[in-house]
Formats: sequence, C-alpha cells, structure tokens
Amino acid sequence: MELRQLRYFLAIVDNGSLSKAAERLYVAQSALSSQIAKLEEELGTSLLSRSSKGVRVTESGIAFYEHAQTILQQVMNSRSVVTKRVADSPVGTVSFGLPQTVSAVLALPLLLAVKRELPRISLQMNDDLTDNVLGQLRQGKYSLALLYDYGQLQEFKRKLIISEKLHLVWAASDPRAGSVSQIRFSDLQNIPLILPGQLFSVRQHIERIASQHGFMFSNVVSEINSLNIMKSAMLAEIGAGIFPLSAVAQEVAQGKLKVQEIIEPGIERTIAICASRNISMTPANRAVSKLIVRVVRELCASGEWMGAAPIFHDTAFMHN
Repeated sequence: MELRQLRYFLAIVDNGSLSKAAERLYVAQSALSSQIAKLEEELGTSLLSRSSKGVRVTESGIAFYEHAQTILQQVMNSRSVVTKRVADSPVGTVSFGLPQTVSAVLALPLLLAVKRELPRISLQMNDDLTDNVLGQLRQGKYSLALLYDYGQLQEFKRKLIISEKLHLVWAASDPRAGSVSQIRFSDLQNIPLILPGQLFSVRQHIERIASQHGFMFSNVVSEINSLNIMKSAMLAEIGAGIFPLSAVAQEVAQGKLKVQEIIEPGIERTIAICASRNISMTPANRAVSKLIVRVVRELCASGEWMGAAPIFHDTAFMHN
C-alpha cells in the first residue's frame, strides 16, 4: 500500500468521478484506475463501484475512507513537526576554544550534547593554553571561547559562568607533600613550585595575590607551559603545581597525585564564555553558547566538575 494510492482514492471519492480526480491531481485517468485496482487487490475488496454515471463508494470503501484520511493526516502532521524542528534548529559551523585545564571535564559532555541537541551544527573544538586560546579569539579563529577571567577580557563580549578553586598538587609519592588536606597561601613560598611562564595570566594572577600578601615567589623550580608536561614533572617529584581539581581529577582518582586546598586566602578564578565584539553572533553560536552554560551547570550539579560552582545571572553576554 502506497500513500499515493490513498491520495488517489480520497480524491476520487471527494470529486465523485475518476476524470475530475485525474484533473485535480494532474494524473492520467488510466494511471489513477491502475493504482486503485492495485489497492483493491491488496485489500481484497472492492472500494469503488464504477458505472456510466460515475463511481459509487462501496461499504468497504466508506469504512476505508476514514482510515485513509486519518493516515494521510498523521503523515502531514509528522512532516510538519519535522519541518518545524529543522527550521528551529540552527545550522552552521562553530569554532570553539577552551583551556587545557577545562577540556578534561567539559569537552566530551559538550560534544555529545551538541550531537544530540544541535545535529545541524558542526562544532570545531580545540584545547590549548589559556593565553593561546585568548590570542586565537582575538584573531577571529574562534567564534566562541572559554577563558579564565583575570580582568583582561574587557575587549570581548563575555558571560561569567563558573568559578573554581585552585589547589596545590603533588605527586602522591612525594614526601614533601605531608598528610594535611589544607595549606596556607603564605606557605607556598616555601614549596618548590612548577608554574607556567611569567607571561601567562594564571602566573600573573598567583603572583599578584602573593604581592598583596607581602611576598614574591622565589621558589619556582621550573616554568612549564604544557599541562601534560607539568603533570609529568610533578610525578617525577620535581615540585608541586597549582591547578583546579578538574584538571587532575583522573590522576587523583588513580592515586598518582594528591591535592591540598589552598586557604587564607583561597585562590579562585572565574571562567567566562567569550565572543568578539566586532562579529555578530550567529544563531549557531548563540545555540552553542546556551548549551555550554547548561552543560557546565549540569556538571557542577552532578559533582563531575569538582571544586567548582556555577555563576547565575540573566544576561546573555556582558558588554563592560
């Protein structure tokens, strides 16, 4: 049974004759008759009684007429729903950059969410050092980016979405780590530290806090600008690093690394979703940015993004 056979049958009944139905459907009368004959053969009953005066609907035809109407209406409704969904679903390519320390917890959940909820969007995602992501956004190579906000993001449209604490991270085997779960910020000056280079925002942020408390870090034993190399250096017991829990969660769970909460003061940093002020947001960019916010909040609520808390406000993007 084919949908066109149902349409042909309904047209014949509604118009009262094969010829009028053929005209209305722009179909040859012979083709119309042939399809109705096939339909009747498949159903095993006569639907129409033909005579010189036209066609008459049989009892079987009357019963079938209502079913045919229902089937075609359901098909039309289904097409309408799909068409509306496609029309409402944004399409396009979104280039997205995020820091290495965020990628481990966010990249896969976001990718799966985009494939599930925004199937017509191609998400081109790349992780890198925060300052490199910042540079790529400035150059227009990313349409959206997640960046740590140390007060240097005024040039972008941005929305603060999450804050997370930084912890001191040691190799679990390093005897200098001790067994306490917390460490005062001032005590960091007595610990061999592995930090990013002087030009990186996170290094500047940490040293700015140290300066506010009256000391400078003279105990940096290695400057490394790669997350994986920093982890290797910590595992080799060269020194301790300063990271959010999300960046080292896997190694902590495996017993390779251990963390100490930094207190008095604690070190927190906020993450913002950013876009260029000079380029209009496409529907695809807006859809992905909203999805990023939702996925981040879900990860915080589930505890998968450890040591972090969502920032709630109503503005889509802040301009100042």
